[in-house]
Amino acid sequence: MRVGITYDLRDDYLSLGLGEEETAEFDRLETIDAIDLTLQELGYTTDRIGHVRSLVGRLARGDRWDLVFNIAEGLQGYGREAQIPALLDAYQIPYTFSDPLSLTMTLHKGMAKHVVRGFGIPTPDFIVVKSEGEIAEVDLPFPLFAKPVAEGTGKGITAASKVSCHRELVTQCTKLLSEYKQPVIIETFLPGREFTVGIVGTGRQARAVGVTEVILKDHAEQHAYSYLNKERCEEFVEYRPVDGGKAEQAREIALAAWRVLECRDGGRLDLRADAEGRINFLEANPLPGLQPEHSDLPILCTMYGISYRELIAGIMESAVERVSG
Repeated sequence: MRVGITYDLRDDYLSLGLGEEETAEFDRLETIDAIDLTLQELGYTTDRIGHVRSLVGRLARGDRWDLVFNIAEGLQGYGREAQIPALLDAYQIPYTFSDPLSLTMTLHKGMAKHVVRGFGIPTPDFIVVKSEGEIAEVDLPFPLFAKPVAEGTGKGITAASKVSCHRELVTQCTKLLSEYKQPVIIETFLPGREFTVGIVGTGRQARAVGVTEVILKDHAEQHAYSYLNKERCEEFVEYRPVDGGKAEQAREIALAAWRVLECRDGGRLDLRADAEGRINFLEANPLPGLQPEHSDLPILCTMYGISYRELIAGIMESAVERVSG
């Protein structure tokens, strides 16, 4: 099987003048090397394609693949993660991970929460504000948590994201609206434990491969799994495997959300407990980071005795099974 690999290389965008935070979701060359080598070890013939513009050029020249391993995040708009899947759909070329609908829906955290809440999955109360004038309409009880509605890797999240009064809410929302040029999602702050659940598979075949608790160290940025904490997780974060009743509850909620959002092949979901210990859905990441030592999903898998090769193999097996019917 000839497998193309689509991705956004961080160095490409840094060379164009974008900053470290702007490119935080993009991959380093060592991640692409790891995926490429692993796919070859699994018996696939690989072809590095690159970003969406490179894919457009290759398709125009007549290049085709049996399947594309897609981890491209895109750069602009709510549909940025969906650009390559939509293009591949047009050419009837199958690919790993979720389709354009799921990728767009989960990138917009408000839309994802509307869907999971509609299916009875617990998630904090929330409101999305699109302008400074709408901040006055927020009627949720404090403390609250404010973040950009469509960013990943903790972008826009700092210790100041937890707000305790209207003045702090106005300050934080005004800052985020200005800096990120997108709406802000404001939700009830949950003070309990934070969990990440790793998923491999699609639909009823999906399985939770492990649950880890995200524990911020004393010198970390507090109250949030922020951009700084994620970028320097080796320094600021402890990941601890979770077993027992809490793990089962987390798995159940994560799998339910994964299925109603129609995510595919592999990814992770972020959950957090409220003051009574009830676990809530926060957000889904159906296009997970795959840096072997730094990204959440490979870290989680390693804790549960799942090698990087086994993780990539599981993702590919799910995709191939979908394609073959």
